Amino acid sequence: MQTINFSQFASNNGSQFIHGSPDDSILFAVIDSRKIHAGKETLFIALQGSRHAGWEFAQDAYTKGVRNFVLPNHCPSPLLKKLKNANILLSTAPLKELQQLAKINREAFAGAVIGITGSNGKTIVKEWLAQVLSAKYNLWKSPKSYNSQIGVALSALGINPQHQLAILEAGISAPNEMKALREIIQPQLGIFTNIGSAHDENFKDTASKIIEKCRLFKEVKFLVYNKDQELVNNHLTSTFDPSVLISWSDKPGADYVLSVKSHRNGTKIYMMGKDLQTFTFYTSFRDKASLENLRHVITAALSLGMEPAMIQQGLELLHAVDMRLTLKSGLNGCKLIDDSYNNDLAGLELALEFMSQQVTTSGRKMLILSEIQQDGDVATTFKKIAWLLGQYEIDLFIGVGKGFEESKALFPCESRCYDDTNSLLDGLETLSLANDLVLIKGARVYKFERIVQKLEALAHETILEINLNALRHNFMHYRQKIKAGTKIMVMVKAFAYGGGAAEIANYLQEIGADYLSVAYTDEGIFLRNNGISLPIMVMNPGSFHMDLLQTHALEPVVYNLQQLRSLSASIGDYSGELPVHLEFDTGMRRLGMTEEDLDEAIAILQEAKKIKVAGIFTHLAGADEAIHKDYTLTQLASFGKWSKKLMDSTGCRPLRHCLNSAGIIRYPEYAHDMVRLGIGLYGIEVNQMEQNKLEPAMVLKTVVSQVKTLAKGETIGYGRVGQMKTEGEVATLAIGYADGYDRRFSNGNAEVLIKGKLVPIIGNVCMDMCMADVTGLNVCVGDEAILFGEQPTIIDLAGKIGTIPYELLTGIGPRVKRQYVLD
Repeated sequence: MQTINFSQFASNNGSQFIHGSPDDSILFAVIDSRKIHAGKETLFIALQGSRHAGWEFAQDAYTKGVRNFVLPNHCPSPLLKKLKNANILLSTAPLKELQQLAKINREAFAGAVIGITGSNGKTIVKEWLAQVLSAKYNLWKSPKSYNSQIGVALSALGINPQHQLAILEAGISAPNEMKALREIIQPQLGIFTNIGSAHDENFKDTASKIIEKCRLFKEVKFLVYNKDQELVNNHLTSTFDPSVLISWSDKPGADYVLSVKSHRNGTKIYMMGKDLQTFTFYTSFRDKASLENLRHVITAALSLGMEPAMIQQGLELLHAVDMRLTLKSGLNGCKLIDDSYNNDLAGLELALEFMSQQVTTSGRKMLILSEIQQDGDVATTFKKIAWLLGQYEIDLFIGVGKGFEESKALFPCESRCYDDTNSLLDGLETLSLANDLVLIKGARVYKFERIVQKLEALAHETILEINLNALRHNFMHYRQKIKAGTKIMVMVKAFAYGGGAAEIANYLQEIGADYLSVAYTDEGIFLRNNGISLPIMVMNPGSFHMDLLQTHALEPVVYNLQQLRSLSASIGDYSGELPVHLEFDTGMRRLGMTEEDLDEAIAILQEAKKIKVAGIFTHLAGADEAIHKDYTLTQLASFGKWSKKLMDSTGCRPLRHCLNSAGIIRYPEYAHDMVRLGIGLYGIEVNQMEQNKLEPAMVLKTVVSQVKTLAKGETIGYGRVGQMKTEGEVATLAIGYADGYDRRFSNGNAEVLIKGKLVPIIGNVCMDMCMADVTGLNVCVGDEAILFGEQPTIIDLAGKIGTIPYELLTGIGPRVKRQYVLD
């Protein structure tokens, strides 16, 4: 960022300032002590996180050379003494200081700033517009989806004097949030993507949400928007000067008329301006959302003076990616992190951070990186890359681009450099890949998707996509339901409900889960072998294999007196205490000790000093239905009574836990010391009381293998039960009951989403395939089909065949490729 004098900034602030160091010229502002690479020129701002307070890491920042701090005014005084001779601004709101710094940096920028907001498509429009404009401008853009109160500030701090243009996106979820973002971004050109239902619950109506979003554009010179969005158009035309507005539409009457027409395997976009000048653009995209986003991009690029021919060149480089980090299975046991669509320093650091959350048991951590284009001073860029390699402990670095060879002295001696992508592809075998974790990140012009395709494990094109952002959102939703200090145990049994135990457990460990639970001992051992250090409860340990439990630090459940007696008799040779969780049967009638067992259990525990009662719990039989409220309250009362008796008699102070996902919503006052989060983590609220506040974390998708035109009356599939009612098209999809797509979905009992439309399954679901009626949709081979996600939901599907979402999730077959994405 621009050099800022911290002492001057702090003195103008009015808060308490401790002046101790002459080193007060700031070039970097960080909120994460792990990202400090030039301590002398860095300001550390301590924000409050979901698990930790930022001031807890101030001393770590100090040891890395930082001498300038923004700390909350309530941080402990002993800490201030440890930060000897440092400049410290004590603030009531450190976030406000971060935003003020971002505002100063933005106001020092002489170039133009584009601000983007809307309900959907902000990140896609920003990324695509940046790729098109980068042919003409040296630009900066928000990393990934950095559009929050913190994200916008960090984005604005990344602008430096060498940039000519900046593109920042802004997202809000409640009234009165946009003012702070506008003061930071201060855009000259605005783009309003669209208005949708996101965060409706926080606004009086759609009109009030539009008003709040449009506060971003208060002083713009030009504002691009889709005139076909009636509510948006009405507000903009009644609020803004007509000279500011640049509208586009499918219909005549807008500044630009952009109509679309299918063309071969893509789309032609015909465009006419007010001066009747016409242009034709071509894109490989055919879906409605992408074509809407592209028209925003084209209109904005023309408004900034881009030539149509140059815009077309940029459109040809755009890639059908979700702008997300994706973890994929690779050849020879490798895992691939696919970030091959784009490259910049901020994005590289985010990708490396995601990489650090993954686990490799025996292989290397490798980075394949293209030269970073349009990113300021080349020497400084290479130095930052070299620092990141050390910070994130990369074992092998592979640079693609002639600049890497010229700067090879900066990188570890075992690094490899290639002039271009073809050279690397020719030399891939020499890398001897096996069980490695490989991050592949490159600018679009390098076409790194070819590397991903060559290294990706062979698998059919059916994918279960696990969205880690949605997992985090759902986790935090349930955390907010319980009082501070209550622990959360997350159930990762049954392959984490089909999602992949190791990958999901690693992410849960990162975002703040306190405990994990598995069904069997071998599941716990698998997690330990994949780097999980959280406490793990084993619900059905079977025989107590003391050596395995001790070696892998697993905590077994004891659910009957026979187990407790056996454990007491065999624990004599055990070195140390064995933590166990006692299960009470208060009404589930499955596993657990009853009230009649309590006295003997207490007597055994009083004698068995090596048995440590780490937890006491019960299962609620009907927490998901109001009709069972009295029964549930009886269970909860019994649990309270029995657990109190056991604790009073033995003196133990275990974690008490009885609420599952449904119980957290209905009975949060009974959370005790810990709750057990299961299906709710994946966006399924079984009570259906707060379903709209969760996000679907798993999407099952496949592709169209073939499309056939059939006559009226023709039959489809085994048993000829499917029949065409009219002439039309049938698409064959690459998924069947061997993949976990239930045969009961046959012949209209389920729908799939193709090209934005729900279409029925026709005929019987086969082992490896099924068919859908896609009449009138112009479906092509390779088109994506969503089996469940936002639409249709897995709750809808389960209801159609009289089962529960658990069965569908855990039934997804092993040959379905799991991919993990992080926005």
